[in-house]
Amino acid sequence: MAINKDLIAASSTPIVLAILAEGDSYGYAIIQRVRELSGGHMEWTDGMLYPVLHRLERLGQIEARWEIAESGRRRKYYRITAAGRDQLAEERRQWQAVDATLRSIWKALSVAGPVIRPASAALSPQGA
Repeated sequence: MAINKDLIAASSTPIVLAILAEGDSYGYAIIQRVRELSGGHMEWTDGMLYPVLHRLERLGQIEARWEIAESGRRRKYYRITAAGRDQLAEERRQWQAVDATLRSIWKALSVAGPVIRPASAALSPQGA
């Protein structure tokens, strides 16, 4: 199942903030964590993640620092700030409202039994 780009983009802020609420992390590890949490349904790329990280840093919701990894490579770590935790709480409230709304809609549809007809059936003459 591929998740469309609009939904991935809309969920990127709360996902990044939630991952950083677990602990400081760096780009590649964040991408791996998203893949793990989504069961492989969400495949993020560097080109998608770094604009989100830069935006959150510009908004003061995360902070970055450079460290030397065990491999000897420099690695940029990100940490959620107090403003980021406030934003995460707000995002969570909003996504819970969206989730509740969709669950109500899905439940109503399953009770009513959606009428799904193939397009070709609508065009067939009756009695044919």
